[in-house]
Amino acid sequence: MKNIKSLVIGAFLILLSCNTVAGVVKEKFREWALTPPMGWNSWDCYGSTVTEAEVKANADYMAAKLKSSGWEYIVVDIRWFVKNDKAGGYNETNPVYVMDEYGRYQPAINRFPSAKEGKGFKILADYVHSKGLKFGIHIMRGIPKEAVTKKLPVKGTNGITADQIYSTELQCKWLKDNYTIVADKPGAQEYYNSIMELYASWGVDFIKVDDLSRPYHLGEIELIRKAIDKCGRPIVFSTSPGETPIEDAEHVRTHANMWRMVDDVWDTWSHITHLFDICQKWYPYIAPGTWPDCDMIPLGRISLRGERGADRMTRLTKDEQYTLMTLFTIFRSPLMFGGDLPSNDAFTLSLLTNKEVLRMHRESTDVRQLYQREKEVAITSRNPKTGEVYVALFNLSDDKVAAKVTVDLAELGIKGKCTVTDLWTGKKVGGFSKQFFRLLNSHACGLYKFSIK
Repeated sequence: MKNIKSLVIGAFLILLSCNTVAGVVKEKFREWALTPPMGWNSWDCYGSTVTEAEVKANADYMAAKLKSSGWEYIVVDIRWFVKNDKAGGYNETNPVYVMDEYGRYQPAINRFPSAKEGKGFKILADYVHSKGLKFGIHIMRGIPKEAVTKKLPVKGTNGITADQIYSTELQCKWLKDNYTIVADKPGAQEYYNSIMELYASWGVDFIKVDDLSRPYHLGEIELIRKAIDKCGRPIVFSTSPGETPIEDAEHVRTHANMWRMVDDVWDTWSHITHLFDICQKWYPYIAPGTWPDCDMIPLGRISLRGERGADRMTRLTKDEQYTLMTLFTIFRSPLMFGGDLPSNDAFTLSLLTNKEVLRMHRESTDVRQLYQREKEVAITSRNPKTGEVYVALFNLSDDKVAAKVTVDLAELGIKGKCTVTDLWTGKKVGGFSKQFFRLLNSHACGLYKFSIK
């Protein structure tokens, strides 16, 4: 009887230990992005045609001029596995895909020469890592149509082939490279395991998975989470594009490090104002390791061979660029710059390297919107290390007359006098009590730090 009791207790302790370990593993991914990820993504400037030389040039620039400010990810966006894609859209007439014997996409060697002899992105990732940076890629959810047609085997299974785990239902509407993976099919988990195993062997640190958020593909999101956790490498997981349904907020925050709230954001004012409306739903979900994502930053030189419009410097005015960067930083969105970094001018670089603004972005907590009245918006957060309070004021109106945008200090928890500093310029604005206001031009903003005396 004593031996049986000991065995029962032992089994219980083992089970408890396993559950604890499983719980740690489940939440471990949050530790990989305790502050909002910051990096560069090739989409806005190169669309689906970026080359290895262009990726290296942007990595070189980041290492030289942005790394010290916290920027670290270099992300190769969509269709790196197509030999003959085109600018301004996608070649869906006769795309030439590159994949291995297990139906896993491989980099096109004519664009990424270091991928020859089956090396994949390993050498390019090593180059990025040698700069003290991290390497990321974009993929589409699902399994390649070509793998299904050829009935290629799923690595890690006993005879299961690609044609046994797919469905044509919910296929991506805007790019037909892949089919949906049916999450409960034998071999479905193994396929995602196999691609994450491959990416880990290349040295991938970040993965953006497209056509995942709308409609919300809960089953495939769970497959991806499990596959990343199994691969043995910390890979930050970003879902795309938006709008992620707010009713799935609790699920996405337990599976992804960042998730898109909107579709692609381009250099038009209407895209910026739409973000303000959407952000209102997501303030409660801003947390270390799990970040609502405002999308890429369409500043600097974009669309060299991009999807939207001709090669250009961003069409946003300087006031509008400040508004975009102020929203992204006080909201604590991930910052993924979309422009060609080597083409940056001094003003664009200044938007990306302001120490106090990035400190707010990195360290602040309790982000909340104070109000959105007509076209006036006030957002606040605080720095728990210093006790300083941050306030962003916006005039989103198209009227040419300046607007008085006001905040009551009591709403910020400030009872006495305080000193206010303009974060973008570093200049002292003055001392204030009870109320603070600024006259802001149309499409302009202000970002301030309140230090209590």
